[in-house]
Amino acid sequence: MKFDTRHASHPSFIGSANSSQMRNQYHVSGIFIPDDVSLTFSHIERLIFGGVMPVTKSIELNEVPDLSQGPFLARRELGVINVGGNGKVSVDGKEWALAAREGLYIPQGTNTLVFSSDSKDAPAKFYLASTPAHARYETVKIDVARANPMPVGAPATANARTIYQYINPDICKSAQLLMGLTSLKEGSVWNTMPCHLHERRAETYFYFDIKADARVVHIMGEPTETRHIFVANEEAVISPPWGIHTGCGTSNYSFIWAMGG
Repeated sequence: MKFDTRHASHPSFIGSANSSQMRNQYHVSGIFIPDDVSLTFSHIERLIFGGVMPVTKSIELNEVPDLSQGPFLARRELGVINVGGNGKVSVDGKEWALAAREGLYIPQGTNTLVFSSDSKDAPAKFYLASTPAHARYETVKIDVARANPMPVGAPATANARTIYQYINPDICKSAQLLMGLTSLKEGSVWNTMPCHLHERRAETYFYFDIKADARVVHIMGEPTETRHIFVANEEAVISPPWGIHTGCGTSNYSFIWAMGG
């Protein structure tokens, strides 16, 4: 298992930060490792995010050595969205089949988690986001149709996109985790416009569906002191609560957003 920790930062940090410092603080790569788990712990919100990519074997995600003893979800809840081939998630012995872009909410108190792919030639890629939880709710599968698709933006402003709300009070109950997916239409490159911030919530952006020769420029920081991070396919950015978050790509792309609160 790959496990990384990122500490919180003050708004004054980015005023003098160079590109390497910005990437070391906020940028996350290596999210999908064949037959392994990759997790990042952010001290902001105590949010954990990352990926599981089973190829030739099933992968259990139970105890995480870097955290307290006991099951991973003893005091946490988890959101899963598959961005790869067909796969399955076993939750305390019950299997849930997830095709591409299908999601699963898994509650606090779950003891065993097992991830598997239907085919090693087209392995599943399970993106994960987890926050602390104070209550237990039901396990819920969320397909694309159930995720409240909301077309927003327009081609004229290069931000025509569809927002899918996977873990949201209108879709399924959670203690605090919010999670969804946004896909930009062909010809549109701007996300989250107009840009905004939410003072009490940090957010993670996991970018995918980015062509090999394309990049997304993630823009962050205080409204009067912004910085940017170049992002390739299947990479993520931690956006602190005091900063805006938006981005512009060299072509269209998708991203998964997650936050606590």
